[in-house]
Amino acid sequence: MAIAVDACAAQHQGDRKEQQDRVAILPHARKRGVALAVVADGMGGHTGGALAAEQVVHTAKTNLDQFSSADEDPQRMLENAMREAHTMIKASRFMNEMDPHSTAVMLLLQPGKITWGHCGDSRLYHFRGHKLVERSVDHSYVEHLVALGKITAEQALTHPNRNVLLASLGGQDDPKITLSETVNLASGDAFVLCSDGLWAYFDDEELGMLVAQNSARQACEILIDKARRRANGSGDNLSLAIVKLIEALPVKGPAARV
Repeated sequence: MAIAVDACAAQHQGDRKEQQDRVAILPHARKRGVALAVVADGMGGHTGGALAAEQVVHTAKTNLDQFSSADEDPQRMLENAMREAHTMIKASRFMNEMDPHSTAVMLLLQPGKITWGHCGDSRLYHFRGHKLVERSVDHSYVEHLVALGKITAEQALTHPNRNVLLASLGGQDDPKITLSETVNLASGDAFVLCSDGLWAYFDDEELGMLVAQNSARQACEILIDKARRRANGSGDNLSLAIVKLIEALPVKGPAARV
């Protein structure tokens, strides 16, 4: 069975004065069927966060365009992209007298394979149908407490230190980067990349159902609308990219002559 891709990227400024998130779905410059989805959530005061997130997307695109899917390790490519972005963001601190940081989550799509990596608390979800297969684990203080069994996942949503990150790109310490991939792909698989301005308003079950029941574009519109209403006037920037694998329609041949 042939598989096609339905993908969409979207964002909203929320109730912030500036959009410091960046999101993109980037096709490979030369290789058909290869693309990279990126979400970056910038932090660092006026313009600093936006510049950091922009650097993540720019570095990701450069590494994608140089990537040879035939003989290069996709996980190494994603790690290099994030480490290079980290170095460039740190360098910008000295030029601009700001303290820029950014999260990053990236998904590399190749025929028969999905590879992803993240740093910080921008997330990747993998659903099969509406069921969660895997979710990235935030590099955050509250996720650390959850892993230790000191608080529950529900308590983490309202914990006073829920926005404290243990890793980001552009910080003083080397970034913590988590990488993974899956080759057991099937029609009905869906991948959601998003910043905390979106995922904070949905549990895994609702998110999976909304993505499964709608096209990528429709799901983006519905999720943003629900997040905005639930934010009740105090919403963060929010960004997401959805990549759905769907059954390809058969290609119609030329009409038969009578």
